[in-house]
This record gives sequence, C-alpha cells and structure tokens, in this order.
Amino acid sequence: MNPSASGWIKKFGHLVDDGPKAFDNFEGLYHELKKNGFVYGIHLDIPAFIEVEHTLTEDEAAKINLLTALYFSYLFETRNTDFDTFVNTVFDYYKSLEVGKISFLNKILSGTHTVSKLEKLMDSRIYMGGNAFSRAFGNSITNSLLFVDILIFQNYLKNPGQTMEHAQLLEYVTMNIVYRALSSKKTHETDEKLIQVLAASLTYVDLNDAKFDGSYRALFQKNFTEYEKDYFLDMACLTIWEDKALDYTESDYIFNLGLDLDKSKIEVRSALNFVQDFFQKNASRVPYLNDKNLAVQFYEGMSKSVSKLILRNSKRLKKELAESRELVTLLSKSTVKELDPEERKKVQKQLIDVFKSIPSLAIFMLPGGAVLLPIFIKLIPKLLPSAFDENRVEDS
Repeated sequence: MNPSASGWIKKFGHLVDDGPKAFDNFEGLYHELKKNGFVYGIHLDIPAFIEVEHTLTEDEAAKINLLTALYFSYLFETRNTDFDTFVNTVFDYYKSLEVGKISFLNKILSGTHTVSKLEKLMDSRIYMGGNAFSRAFGNSITNSLLFVDILIFQNYLKNPGQTMEHAQLLEYVTMNIVYRALSSKKTHETDEKLIQVLAASLTYVDLNDAKFDGSYRALFQKNFTEYEKDYFLDMACLTIWEDKALDYTESDYIFNLGLDLDKSKIEVRSALNFVQDFFQKNASRVPYLNDKNLAVQFYEGMSKSVSKLILRNSKRLKKELAESRELVTLLSKSTVKELDPEERKKVQKQLIDVFKSIPSLAIFMLPGGAVLLPIFIKLIPKLLPSAFDENRVEDS
C-alpha cells in the first residue's frame, strides 16, 4: 500500500475485508497506536497487518495510523463492516467539524468520489501549515494531536450533534495538561520544542484566546471516557518523560493528575514507564529531540523527499534509464569518482529529459530544482534495481 498515491484508502479497505481481524477491542488498538508513537503525536511505525513496499515517511505513517484508528473505532462502535459506509461516515464526520480555520471546500480540491475526497481531506489533517513546495522539501509540520481526531470520532458516533463542542473541550484540556506538566519541571530546550509542535497542531482551539491556568481541573467533573482519560495521562507523561526520574514537584503533579482521572498509582507508574521505554528505544527518530542545525535538518528533509520520489517511481525510472545507457554509466561513475564539468552538464541535461516523462518528478524542473540533483545522483544507485549498480558492495 502506498499512502502517497491515489487509491490507498480503497487498498486499505481490501486489506481489512480480506485479512484477519487485526484488533479484538479498542484497548488493543490503543496499545498498538501508543507503541507506534501515534498517541504521542510521533509518527514512527504502523500496525503489522499492513504491508508496504517501501520505507514510509513520517506523514505516510501518520496517514495509515489515522485511517486504521478511525476504521477500527467505527467497527467497535457500530459493528458494521461495510467499508463504503465507513468512508461516508468519516467524510461526514470531518465535514461536521468545519470552522473558520478549516476551509473544508478549499481543501477538497478535486475528485467526484467520496473516497477520493477523503484522501485529500486526510492529507490536510496530516499537515499543519506549509505549502506544497515546503512539504516537498520536508519542512512542514506533521499534526501531533491526530489522536484527538479519534476521540472526537468516538463521540461523534454516539452524539453527532455535539461534535465541535467536544473537539474544543478535548484540545483545551490536553493543552492545559501539557502546560501544567511543563510548569512542574525545569524547562529544557526539547520541552519548548514539544510545546511549539503541539501548539502548531491545534485545530479547534485558538491558542491566543485560550487560558491555560489550571482551571481545567474543574472540567474533570464531565463524563470523559476511559480512553480520553488514558490520553490525558499519556500526554502528561510525554511532557515530563525527559528527566527519566521524578522529582517531588513532578511526582506531586502526575500522581494528583492520576487521582483527578480516577487512575491508580500503579496505572500512573505504568504510563510513565511506557513513555520512558518508548523514548529510550526511539529517541534518535523523534524530530524535536534531534540536536541538529537548520542546514542539516533541511538537507535531511530534502534527502527523504527525494528518496521517496525515487522509490515511488522506480519502475518508470528503470524504463527511462534503460534507454539512456550513457546516463547510467555516468551515474555509476559519480558514486566512486568526481565527474568533470562536461560530464555533470550531460547528467543534468539527460536527467531533466527523464524528469519530463515522469510528472511527479517535475519538482526537479522548478527554479532551484537543480539543487536536488546531487542528492538524486547520490541516492539513485542505492534505490534503483541492482541491474543499474553492478559494482555495488553491500555494507557488512
């Protein structure tokens, strides 16, 4: 399944129709989504029952996990396995959340079928800000509050008329908990990055108008579900995880929050241990924890985007390059030896001819696109079939 190409939602529908049931209940789904980072707003992995041909980017993993969570939430609540009905229900759900900040009709740019519109809608939910060019270079923000969509959807299935109110309530309480957790500890640079990412992901609450002063605790008198309470606790644990040990102020805060949420000390400690284990295993993969300068981040973002483009078009590239033996020879040579100016000019000219025949690679032809060519030349021998790299030696 390729979540960057049209038709991926239909493909998902075939997977869940034809394969065994992946989760027995929402508890199992929640645990899987937490293990994959989705609950924490960190999009690293996807459920094992979904097979993909290529390594997924962060936004692709987020799309798959969002659709998986929506589908199984719908299945557990309605017991209806008709995928078309599910698609229509999700589309209507997101449509009901239209506010000034979500220009719904503007985001549904084309497509006559609901599933095509839903693909574009979900794409708009993944990216928070940034135009198409910045997305292509890996510089847009991936929504870190996507799990709130799942909790709102559960409420929508039970109470369709209260969707927006509940959406605002959940975001408001979540951000209050995060701010309160930060105030219980000494602030570090990674804490500031976390709060910036979460604040940028807000959809239903205006950060400038909301008051995050601790008065949210009175809202716990409302009838939150157990999984909403689990989410609040997990977000608090996410915020204070960095110390890997609780001082008395953090301990007071997190265990008092547990009491407010009707959680035992054992449940609170379990949530703390889970988030600490998660980050110990995945610290190098979490963007806001990586201490890299902007130039390195920009280069890595471009490299990932170019890798993705090459992988998604490998069959077409193979066909086009097969007709250009000189280009293949020069590309192979470039991996072991610096090309002279004349050779580099030949490579650039012939690559542009290749890009003209593959629309999704048109970004290389934009002004400034030539900046990406060195990355393309570096990556293509590793990403194309071995026939184009006969001298490649696998790393031991």
